[in-house]
Amino acid sequence: MELGFERADLQGNILRGYKKNRVRYLLLEIAEVKLARLWLGQIAADDPGELIGLTRSDWGATPPELCFNVSLTAPGLKKLGVTSAQMGWFPDEFREGMHTRGPKIGDTGDSAPENWEAPFDSPDRLHVIATLYADKSKLLDEAQEQLLRFRGGGVFALLGVRDGANFDAAEVHFGYTDNISQPRFEGVSDPTRFPDKQPYAPLGTVLLGFPTVYEGLKWRVPLDLGRLGCFNAFRVLEQDVQAFEAFLDSSADVLMTLPEAEELLPKGAEKTWSGKPTRREALREIVAAQMCGRWRNGVPLELSPDSPDAKIERNDWSNFDYGPEARCPFGAHTRRANPRGGAIVQRIANNTRRLVRRGMPYGPKYDPAKPDDEKRGLLGNFLCGNLAAQFEAVMCDWVNLGLQDPHITGSNDPLLGANDKELSFFDLFLKTGKTIRLTGLPRLVHVRGGAYTFIPSLPALRHLSRI
Repeated sequence: MELGFERADLQGNILRGYKKNRVRYLLLEIAEVKLARLWLGQIAADDPGELIGLTRSDWGATPPELCFNVSLTAPGLKKLGVTSAQMGWFPDEFREGMHTRGPKIGDTGDSAPENWEAPFDSPDRLHVIATLYADKSKLLDEAQEQLLRFRGGGVFALLGVRDGANFDAAEVHFGYTDNISQPRFEGVSDPTRFPDKQPYAPLGTVLLGFPTVYEGLKWRVPLDLGRLGCFNAFRVLEQDVQAFEAFLDSSADVLMTLPEAEELLPKGAEKTWSGKPTRREALREIVAAQMCGRWRNGVPLELSPDSPDAKIERNDWSNFDYGPEARCPFGAHTRRANPRGGAIVQRIANNTRRLVRRGMPYGPKYDPAKPDDEKRGLLGNFLCGNLAAQFEAVMCDWVNLGLQDPHITGSNDPLLGANDKELSFFDLFLKTGKTIRLTGLPRLVHVRGGAYTFIPSLPALRHLSRI
């Protein structure tokens, strides 16, 4: 299928992922504008010379050992000399920056921007995020050194570094298997994306200048810079694993006293599970599965509502929809963030808010036998063609207000939501359609920083180098 662009003009990691085990984010302030422009031109050149060249989307069957991306904030574009007239073509939310949008996306309380870690507490200084991917730390170290010594150094001030590394089996800190569901794009081959019942996403879902899922609507393309560009919501999300495990404990203790819990787990059913858990242990896992919408091993509730042991091929883990008889709770994280083709109040919004998610854990893996106070979480990227219509709409309407279904309106996502222990709740779903309400759910994910960035095409970066 003809895509309407050369793949070599598009930065990698947008339409398909690198699948590397380590990532490093270099948070940069531009110190020497002319040299920064020169650097952008060289990394985007067909032959970058001694510099690390940007990874393009035409890498073939296997990405290189080291992959490299660059994105720019609104202050960064201004610093490079983009005029006010040109900046006016960018959407308001990007120009304003993530730090101004806190109430809309759930960044409140201790997650509010005024409490963010450096350098995210000084958004006007954060101009460039250079991202390095590899399987070996040595490659990241060498690439960072090369970048910072360009023209003798002094081009950028290094404001901060954020490192992430995968665990085994694509697991994240709450113990769930991740990297299962992503949009599939017509004409874009990515064997790591599994088949599902969702429609293929048009390229305008994530790339500017192409049709979107909305009939007759394309997102506005900033002159000279926009086509083949992509917006990104970069997030540093700290996960409170101890609080998560404690909530599973307290919920299981409550369920052990309730006769209705037999609808969740008939007496003795836990003995048929692999690993032979106790009844309390099995109830903990049921709560975890219903909060997420998947068992912690990745198997979806919709295909295996009663145990995590269904023999379902991984290729089919995303091949389902939410029909009238769905067993996945309305408030489960995966159903809230992507209701697929299920019936929702905002019917026109089905499949219109798809996001490309790229993320990797940071911090050591949690050992429940040895509780600690280490910081751990997720370095997340949420890529889209329009931050307001996609990322912010998901975070506001679905994750934090539950506007897609009256069963959950007024509640927040149990994993990602801005929950308050005194007010929050989550409804476990029973076979009969009745629910068991769990209360006292604390906020489990705390925002420690973030930025809205623009990922330009290589031609756009070369244009920036000539301003």
